[in-house]
Amino acid sequence: MNKGGRPQAAMAKKKKHSRVEIASKLAQANDLATQGKLQSEIARTLGVSVMTLHRWRKAPPGPQPALVAIHEAGRPDRTPGGGDRIAELQLENSRLRRLVTDLLLEKIKLGEAAQNQKSPRGRPGRLSRE
Repeated sequence: MNKGGRPQAAMAKKKKHSRVEIASKLAQANDLATQGKLQSEIARTLGVSVMTLHRWRKAPPGPQPALVAIHEAGRPDRTPGGGDRIAELQLENSRLRRLVTDLLLEKIKLGEAAQNQKSPRGRPGRLSRE
């Protein structure tokens, strides 16, 4: 047991993924993202948390030359360097735009529902003065 009261085996559950595993999971995540999957669904499919997936995407590819070579070899149509990152950012941007649009539509619906509850029956769209 450690000082937190947990057995040592519980602490061993955290897995350190190798660079090759991360590269393959990121490639799989990009494929799932192009299919329109949500971040939470992608993370669940890969068996990692959303924050881990975000951290992997955010990590600079520079200090991992073997990882870049493996990643680039699988995608010959990509330009070395920033082309892959630009495509990834464009994809994330489109997903975020859809998310914001969905949230705005939901906000409008909730606002209309709240306004309909407050307004008297004879005069829709007006707030009552009580």
